[in-house]
Amino acid sequence: MTAAGTPAAAAAVVAAAALAAPARLGGVRLLAVDGPSGAGKSTFADRVVEALRARAARTVLLRTDDFATWDDPVAWWPRLRDGVLAPYAEGRPGRYRRVEWPDGRPVPGEYVDVEVPDVLVLEGVSAGRASVRPSLAHLSWLPGPDAATRLERAVARDGEPSRAPLTRWQAFERGWFAIDQPHLRADTSFGAGQLGDS
Repeated sequence: MTAAGTPAAAAAVVAAAALAAPARLGGVRLLAVDGPSGAGKSTFADRVVEALRARAARTVLLRTDDFATWDDPVAWWPRLRDGVLAPYAEGRPGRYRRVEWPDGRPVPGEYVDVEVPDVLVLEGVSAGRASVRPSLAHLSWLPGPDAATRLERAVARDGEPSRAPLTRWQAFERGWFAIDQPHLRADTSFGAGQLGDS
């Protein structure tokens, strides 16, 4: 389904759909917001979290950026699975170690404890990957604008030194999405321009 309207209305659609879906991760509804870098996923996920909390749903937001690095764009998944998803499936709180970037280099950061929510919003590249789809209540896909525009957005966010690694990242994610195909499995999809400047 492709949803349209204002960003707030689109977020409300996704929140309502996730809450209406059955929980497939223990008692937790797992909502993934996936798409390429610079597509507006973070802003949209923030809006979805607001919409969920407005409906009194206890909500945790995790970002794949807390796990991924330039050299490890997707293979970090077992840390999320073992630290958060597997405990949630058993009704237990989760814990993970966040990646931090002092001086522009990734290092192991602080441990983060996460209580069991009603909804876990997982945002970022590969959030809706094939291995987690059986546990998803909802998958939202944001392709964003063209690659050049997305690159400039990401560089504006992360700084000019990130341009070269972001360019390599874009090449990787094109191959990843061609194989993993989350856009073909999405419950909602928002094309370029449907979410305003998000």
